[in-house]
Amino acid sequence: MNHPDAPLWPEEFAERYRAAGYWRGETFGQMLAERAAAHPGRVAVSDPARDIAWTYGELDQRARRLAAGFTSYGIGKGDRVVVQLPNVAEFFEVVFALFRIGALPVFALPAHRHTEIRYFCAFTEAVAYIIPDTRLGGFAYDELATRVQAEVPTLQHVFVVGEAGPHTALGDLALHPDAFAYEQPEPSDLAFLQLSGGSTGVPKLIPRTHDDYLYSLWGSNEICGVTEDSVFLVVLPAAHNFPLSSPGSLGTLYAAGRVVLCPAPDPDTAFPLIAREKVTLTGLVPPLALVWTEAAPDTRHDLSSLQVLLVGGAKFSEAAARRVGPALGCTLQQVFGMAEGLVNYTRLDDPYETIVTTQGRPISPDDEIRIVDDQDREVEPGGTGHLLTRGPYTIRGYWRAPEHNKRSFTEDGFYRTGDVVRRTATGHLVVEGRAKDQINRGGEKIAAEEVENVILGHPAVHDVSVVAVPDHYLGERTCAYVILRAGADPGLKPVAIKKYVRERGLAAYKVPDRVAFVHAFPQTGIGKVSKKDLRSSAAGDPGPGVA
Repeated sequence: MNHPDAPLWPEEFAERYRAAGYWRGETFGQMLAERAAAHPGRVAVSDPARDIAWTYGELDQRARRLAAGFTSYGIGKGDRVVVQLPNVAEFFEVVFALFRIGALPVFALPAHRHTEIRYFCAFTEAVAYIIPDTRLGGFAYDELATRVQAEVPTLQHVFVVGEAGPHTALGDLALHPDAFAYEQPEPSDLAFLQLSGGSTGVPKLIPRTHDDYLYSLWGSNEICGVTEDSVFLVVLPAAHNFPLSSPGSLGTLYAAGRVVLCPAPDPDTAFPLIAREKVTLTGLVPPLALVWTEAAPDTRHDLSSLQVLLVGGAKFSEAAARRVGPALGCTLQQVFGMAEGLVNYTRLDDPYETIVTTQGRPISPDDEIRIVDDQDREVEPGGTGHLLTRGPYTIRGYWRAPEHNKRSFTEDGFYRTGDVVRRTATGHLVVEGRAKDQINRGGEKIAAEEVENVILGHPAVHDVSVVAVPDHYLGERTCAYVILRAGADPGLKPVAIKKYVRERGLAAYKVPDRVAFVHAFPQTGIGKVSKKDLRSSAAGDPGPGVA
């Protein structure tokens, strides 16, 4: 399989994945049309904050009309369109319209600003940019769009959900679906460009095809028990890979279930929606899961419909994982995956200890896993090393990034994930950290997550993040940023945290060199802890309450 901008699977692998039944020859447009034909009156997408509920028939019809509208503006197969929308129903109308005509959504996050958006538009040579109005987005996206449009020659159109201002209202594009003919994509064609999650600076772009991404959806559904009776709450930004596909909103639509959009992730917003909409599953990043588990015991809202809480996007510590069941009354399902492909889940019927101590095992029997040392030599069974992977839904290269691809992929097509893991006898992976999160303290290697897990066991600790501090003598020392629980002893000293770690039996070199109490961690656009920003802070003044 060849594509001018992205290395795809060699034909021998494509044939293997088709023969195995992973790639079913579907496109997203066909999938929605089939669900609409089978379940026209069933609600597909609910946007309760705006009193919107669209059935499968309505969503399909809206996507068809919008596809005709895009076509009328000259947008067609292969064109790139930057989509920056919050959690609103129109997100699905837009992306399915683009899927249908073979245009490629470039999934931006609501938090992105000029630097990122200008880069996405220029690098992809985007012809259109889709934004919310200020009322929906809480930010003057129209002003941003005007500025970027003046800077990027290819950017011909800006479409707005809501009040259009100087641009074009998305609602004005809805035309009769038979008004314009367009070339539909093939299952092996690119479907969209996703953003990489682990890079420094501007993200790399991840090319996903209809074939491979749809497999990740139905493969996830089988593992997560998603059916037409499932109700998935989109808490994280809708365009991010985790809430999109693990099993996410698109997985739920594949199963003919119901997607409910949550405008904000806090318990005060989400808990009433869970009770009202009878939500059965949702996905959170670890810091948010901690907030929910602390808030749940005191809520007046009925959370009993919630059956499964998926936690992913970053390592979920064992201590935090053990809090989920007692607090929320649901099953925890750990997720370890990446927008580049590989997704691992703990299974719903896994032993409890496996669920709280591992990050799951791959979706597919054909997900190939290598765990290697710094010289790419396989480690001993059970050993810790760098994770390499290839398979039926793991990309073979980033979009328009040949030099980076030489570093990120082996010659035989394995993706270097940047994760440090070990594999249990049952095939489950345990994430020990990112390679860059391994702190080299005078030659002694420290996995930040190991120390974090110990500190989280302290009764006064709500959350913790351990990062490296540059040190002239040792190269690196450790700094533990700690958020205390509400009601914790205000007189607690950083030295007490060090003492606690030391008493837990860890090697002396793993005891944090510094401990700093903070009120919150800097976060990325989807709510992950930004260790990059914490490292920058640690390199300077780590903050108050330091010992």
